[in-house]
Amino acid sequence: MALEPANTAGVPRTATPLLKDELDIVIPTIRNLDFLEMWRPFFEPYHLIIVQDGDPSKTIKVPEGFDYELYNRNDINRILGPKASCISFKDSACRCFGYMVSKKKYIFTIDDDCFVAKDPSGKAVNALEQHIKNLLSPSTPFFFNTLYDPFREGADFVRGYPFSLREGVPTAVSHGLWLNIPDYDAPTQLVKPMERNTRFVDAVLTIPKGTLFPMCGMNLAFDRELIGAAMYFGLMGDGQPIGRYDDMWAGWCIKVICDHLGLGVKTGLPYIFHSKASNPFVNLRKEYKGIFWQEEIIPFFQSASLPKDCTSVQKCYIELSKQVKEKLGKVDPYFDKLADAMVTWIEAWDELNPAGAGATVTNGKA
Repeated sequence: MALEPANTAGVPRTATPLLKDELDIVIPTIRNLDFLEMWRPFFEPYHLIIVQDGDPSKTIKVPEGFDYELYNRNDINRILGPKASCISFKDSACRCFGYMVSKKKYIFTIDDDCFVAKDPSGKAVNALEQHIKNLLSPSTPFFFNTLYDPFREGADFVRGYPFSLREGVPTAVSHGLWLNIPDYDAPTQLVKPMERNTRFVDAVLTIPKGTLFPMCGMNLAFDRELIGAAMYFGLMGDGQPIGRYDDMWAGWCIKVICDHLGLGVKTGLPYIFHSKASNPFVNLRKEYKGIFWQEEIIPFFQSASLPKDCTSVQKCYIELSKQVKEKLGKVDPYFDKLADAMVTWIEAWDELNPAGAGATVTNGKA
C-alpha cells in the first residue's frame, strides 16, 4: 500500500497546547506555505518565524490565521549588518537566523515539504507535541537503557541500571525521523531512487555520550537556552563549495558540546511525512566535496576535546572554532572561512541575545 500523509481535517486541537508561549516554529522557505494547512490543528496556537531564502522581492503567502513574522535577505542584512555574512544564502541553513532572533526557550524547525504522518493505527501524528515531550523528559547519555527511553509511559530503567544515573540529564535536542522519502545522500538516492521508508519504529532513545550522529534539520526541536548558540548550520549554499551538510555540521558540533556539558540528545519519534525527493544529480554537485571531506571531519569531531574552563555553550563553540581552523584548515581553506563564520555567529548571537550571553552550564544545569 502506498504511503500517504495523514488527513488532519477534523483533528481536534489540544485544549491547552504544550509550551504555547515558550516555543517558536522556524520554517525556511522559497515558496508559499500552503503546507501549513495540513499542520493547522497542531501549529496554529504557536508563533512562526519564517526565513525566506532566495529572491527577497518575491512575496511569500502564508495561510490566514497563523501568527508569524517573516524575514528575507534584506532583513537579515539590516539586522546583522556585516555579521550577516555568517548566514547562508540559497540554502536551508538560512533557518538558523530564526533561531537567533527568537526570544523563546524552545525551537521546533520543519521543512516546507514535510507533512503530517500517520502512525500504524492510522492516527495523525502530532510531531510538535512529541518533540515537546522529548525535551521535557531527561536523557540518559551515560548508560544505555535497553528499553530505550525509561521516562516514557510504560517503560522504566532495567535491572542493572545504576541508581546513581537514573535522574538523567536535561534534554537539549529532540531529533525526529521521516516516513516516505528517506534522508539519503546523493549516491544512495541514485542507486535506490524508488526506495521509501515505511517503517514506523515506536521508540525514542538517548544517543550515548561519545557517539556522533547525522542530524537532519527537517524535523528537529531543541532547547534554545541550553544549546541554541551552537545550533549554527554553517556556511553553505551560494558562494560556498559545499551544500547539504549544514544540519550535519550543526549536529556534530552540538553533540561534542552536549557531551562536554552533560546534556542529552534524543532521536526517534516523532515521524513526519517527507513528501518530495530532491534531485540526486543536483544534490551530488552540492555534496561532492563533502563526501570526501567527511572522512576527515568525522574523525576530527570524534577526537575533539574541550577544556574544563569551557563552561558555557559560547565558550565551547569558540574553542571548537579554533580547533576547526587548526586541524580542518589543512584539509581545505573553506574550513578557515567556516571557523571565522562560527566566531561571527557567536558575536551576532550575543548581540541579539545579551541577557543569555555566555550563560554557564555545569553538569547539565544552567
